[in-house]
Amino acid sequence: MSTQGAAPGRRQAAAATPRSTTGRGARDRGGLARASADPGGEQQARLYALSCRYLGGSKFWRHRIASRSDVHSAIVRGVPYGSLVFLVSQVKGLGEADVAKVLGVSTRTLRRQSETPDKSMPADLASKAWLFAETLARATEIFGGKEEAERWMSRAAMGLDGQRPIELLQTVQGAELVGDFLTRLEYGVYS
Repeated sequence: MSTQGAAPGRRQAAAATPRSTTGRGARDRGGLARASADPGGEQQARLYALSCRYLGGSKFWRHRIASRSDVHSAIVRGVPYGSLVFLVSQVKGLGEADVAKVLGVSTRTLRRQSETPDKSMPADLASKAWLFAETLARATEIFGGKEEAERWMSRAAMGLDGQRPIELLQTVQGAELVGDFLTRLEYGVYS
């Protein structure tokens, strides 16, 4: 389900169709659409829950995550390396080296930190891990499954100037490009 080729095919359009509908409200800084037609924020709640689950859930994220403020507070309080180790172990369709680059650490560091899973990560690393998990959760929702999302993240995307989404996640600016592109896919805008 990549976006390669001259024009999106029918299969791509179906894969890009969101599982739920939301209004086209304002966007928050992380790229998630705020659901103006979704007053309960059900889509946002699902994305936060899925992001948290990709990071090991309540075992590592001890407080309920329901907003950006909750994410910030949890990161500042400290998130253990075990959450990062869990994330890396669950991502099968992306290479460990690619995930390490996104996080700004070496694969050796990732392996070494698995020996100290209770030690808190630096806030910047925990923030990058959350951003990666949240992007993966959004792609999972849009493409209909985690494997499909990982496959999309690992392939060059025409709408991202032929770059792989996983490579763009190495910078804040690249992550914004990926977030914007996911929003366009969610609403069926392919250019």
